[in-house]
Amino acid sequence: MQDGVAYNHQTVTLDGESFSNCEFAACRLVYSGGPLPQFDGCRFTDCEWKFEEAAARTLSYLKLIWGAGAKASVQTMIKEITVAPR
Repeated sequence: MQDGVAYNHQTVTLDGESFSNCEFAACRLVYSGGPLPQFDGCRFTDCEWKFEEAAARTLSYLKLIWGAGAKASVQTMIKEITVAPR
């Protein structure tokens, strides 16, 4: 677990990592579809979120089904991840 680390202008691989009270400034954050990262109390400023390998293929699939006419299904998925739990 990374605790209280400040990352600045770095590429950080996220798969399977845990971050607590870390600060990310102008970083490239890369997720490849492996074990989910954990973030607790972290701050992000001007970061680029990059999806590679399996994660990139998942995004490509969502784009494909959107274009094939399943726009409502993709919008439902987006709503599920953007609505705060009660």
